[in-house]
Amino acid sequence: MFLTISTSGDAQNPATDLGFLLHKHPDKAQRFSTSHGTAHVLYPEAGVERCTAALLLEVDPVALVRRGKGRGRGGAPDSALAQYVNDRPYAASSLLAVAIGSVFSSAIKGQCAARPELPERARPLRVEIPALPARGGAALVERLFAPLGWTVTARPVALDERFPEWGDSRYVSLVLDGELRLVEALRQLYVLLPVLDDAKHYWVAPDEVEKLLRFGEGWLENHPEQRLITSRYLSRRWGLTRDALDRLALARLAEADDTEADELDNAVDETADTEERPVPLAVQRRAAILDALRRSGASRVLDLGCGQGQLVGELLKDTRFTEIVGVDVSIRALKEASRRLRLDRMPERQAARVALFQGSLAYTDRRLTGYDAAVLSEVVEHLDPPRLPALEYAVFGAARPATVVVTTPNVEYNVRWETLPAGHVRHADHRFEWTRKEFRDWAEKVAERHGYTVEFLPVGPDDPEVGPPTQMAVFHRRDDAGGEAGKKANSDVNDVNDVKYVNGVSGKQRGTDESAKEARTA
Repeated sequence: MFLTISTSGDAQNPATDLGFLLHKHPDKAQRFSTSHGTAHVLYPEAGVERCTAALLLEVDPVALVRRGKGRGRGGAPDSALAQYVNDRPYAASSLLAVAIGSVFSSAIKGQCAARPELPERARPLRVEIPALPARGGAALVERLFAPLGWTVTARPVALDERFPEWGDSRYVSLVLDGELRLVEALRQLYVLLPVLDDAKHYWVAPDEVEKLLRFGEGWLENHPEQRLITSRYLSRRWGLTRDALDRLALARLAEADDTEADELDNAVDETADTEERPVPLAVQRRAAILDALRRSGASRVLDLGCGQGQLVGELLKDTRFTEIVGVDVSIRALKEASRRLRLDRMPERQAARVALFQGSLAYTDRRLTGYDAAVLSEVVEHLDPPRLPALEYAVFGAARPATVVVTTPNVEYNVRWETLPAGHVRHADHRFEWTRKEFRDWAEKVAERHGYTVEFLPVGPDDPEVGPPTQMAVFHRRDDAGGEAGKKANSDVNDVNDVKYVNGVSGKQRGTDESAKEARTA
């Protein structure tokens, strides 16, 4: 995939200011790792009068297949038909949009520490994308970009120039010319590239609404194709689309009244609103976990597979939890969790209660021992089934917290999701999803093997036919049983922790190497 952004200038406002705006030096060719390949940034030309920055995204087809495989709704539809032969590595799509947001992260936020005045200036821009999938043709491209102040040149690409009778393909070669702020251009591309492609390579979760509103601020509220953009960006998930459209209408109303949207929303008489909005399942799940932890009396808690730190943030709000540790194999997830939690700006007393570190649940880890409770929230289904015994031993056999809370999707409930195709899992990365009986059988065997009791609780609406959307098991260690399971587990932990060097490699280094290996293969 290839995209160029060009600008012109003069001695007073040199075109090379583009390097400051993009936070990429014109004299360097840089490369960045992405989840599906490698992004390169280079400058084919960089002078006072004209400067061009190019973003080249090399997609790894094998990584694309491994991560997507057309499973669930995370894989691109073309991949579902032909996993290894498709246009994903070549045509601009959500893969390129994500690369824009990642590689030009400061620019898309409108930040420029070296020259803070630059992001607010409109400047002549030219954007070129040689291969852009456009479901709706060149006419739709014009309808989406022209109202934003662009002069649009969208030339359809022939299926085969040797056979003109075959007609045009669904791709266009796009050139946009206009005078805009760079931050506006990047945000518009971030939203409209996947809209034109009408597909996304990743699962569309509720947080995509926030992303759409954030990047659409200032232009989407009054766009004539607002409904189409919103629907396609959110993969036609109607609940999310309605939520986004309602909030866009509120923003438009607030702009007309010259007030803040929050103030206008607070002015609504809530007693007259008899319709209750459904609470997102993720919120219900965190509430159920917190309730189970409070009932257990835990104060020192592990969040195993903490992801972006949402549960850690909720735990921090309750002062009864005096020590909270988030563990994840992904460094990227931990960095995002740190950013979300604002650890660098957290008061010292609050920061002393929380820690984040990398670790793999497929290996025993002495850092996990001695805690009151551990949470595995939507974690087990991301592991290949042969790895479950390793996780089971690491948590229940070695770490042995007094309470373990496990949540996982109930596959029987999937028939209630209107937008989920039959036979598909909820997320492309789920290696399996259990029925209620399968989950109960697994949990009871784990409890029996490691000296725990277990209770099962529903999370979300408990459908009389298919059960709840999320199933939860709460394990309690049977300390009074004094069974051999606990003694053997503690002995095994001591054996592992006492090993300092094996074959010339320290135990600490070996654990780090194993975690890194697990991160690469997970």
